Amino acid sequence: MERLPADPPAIPGRTDDEIDDLEELATYIDWTPFFQTWELKGRYPAILDDDKQGATARQLFADAQAMLKRIIEEKWFAPRAVVGFWPAQSDGDDIVLFDDEKRVRRLATLHTLRQQLTKREARPNLALSDFVAPLSRVDDYVGAFVVTAGAEDDIARRFESAHDDYNSILVKALADRFAEALAEYLHARTRREFWGYAANETLAPQDLLQETYRGIRPAPGYPAQPDHTEKATLFRLLDATNRIGVELTESYAMWPASSVSGLYFAHPDAHYFGVGKIERDQVEDYAARKGMAVAEVERWLAPVLNYSHSPVAEAAE
Repeated sequence: MERLPADPPAIPGRTDDEIDDLEELATYIDWTPFFQTWELKGRYPAILDDDKQGATARQLFADAQAMLKRIIEEKWFAPRAVVGFWPAQSDGDDIVLFDDEKRVRRLATLHTLRQQLTKREARPNLALSDFVAPLSRVDDYVGAFVVTAGAEDDIARRFESAHDDYNSILVKALADRFAEALAEYLHARTRREFWGYAANETLAPQDLLQETYRGIRPAPGYPAQPDHTEKATLFRLLDATNRIGVELTESYAMWPASSVSGLYFAHPDAHYFGVGKIERDQVEDYAARKGMAVAEVERWLAPVLNYSHSPVAEAAE
């Protein structure tokens, strides 16, 4: 995949921030997943006028707006973010990050997985590394981020103590929406300011939901990279726990739960995709690149394996 010389980040290294303007963040909320949390299917705002679900959706939305008003006025959430950018080049299916512009001192390696699909019209099987220029070509960069709405569990527990399960679930759902809104807000600022490769972008918050902008922010554990263990490298690079208080559990879930992490790619052709099912040959190669046992990789990638395996038997080998 050809790549022209990339713009270096306007603000290199790591930057963290606490966002005080909850009202502005609220304008970035995508409400469609909010309704999905309550098992209401349909896109916002059309769902409000749905023949079967409309009445329920309207009541839920009214309750959410009332709580949202309190969240903003009483500052229930304390959103925080950390973002970083590094010189980067692809090396096969890996992405190598460097701590110097001469690209001599290796800082970390991001491991990616490649599609193993049968495609029509000779379309390539993709890996995220395809969106980064190879070694010895043009200089390239990769970014990363972690954001959180804050410890919403404290507020949810207040409702639980009052035996108000409905509002406990509602505040958690809104905290998730704030975390995703912060990820969208930060990505917009990254394109315009922190990295600056789209400094003239003028999209309004609601226009961003169509994802017509340049660049993507895929997350470990999601379709383009289904391996949650890659979060460990991302968190180490950003020093996310010390900087903004977000931790990784043993299962690589994030705490507080209303947190989002991912990578930034600025390639003009970068787009979201799913790796899909993978075979044992790629698992073995991936395990070798990561320095992990095959059985351990299979445990983390079990949902996408295209072959049967026996973790107990292989662990005993």
